Amino acid sequence: MIILESTITCPVCHKQTTETMPTDSCMYFYECPHCQTRLKSLEGDCCVFCSYGTIPCPPLQQEDNK
Repeated sequence: MIILESTITCPVCHKQTTETMPTDSCMYFYECPHCQTRLKSLEGDCCVFCSYGTIPCPPLQQEDNK
């Protein structure tokens, strides 16, 4: 089962926002709605959800389910 919602924690202001992850593309950038910091995926991660989210992106979840 693929989970589509992940809570992103901003490393600057530490506020959390729950977002729905896209299933057909990776999100390399994300703007924090609280402090407007533009987050970029960390080296070695495919997207901002894998770097800052509570749940990894759908493609990674799918890979783990195999």
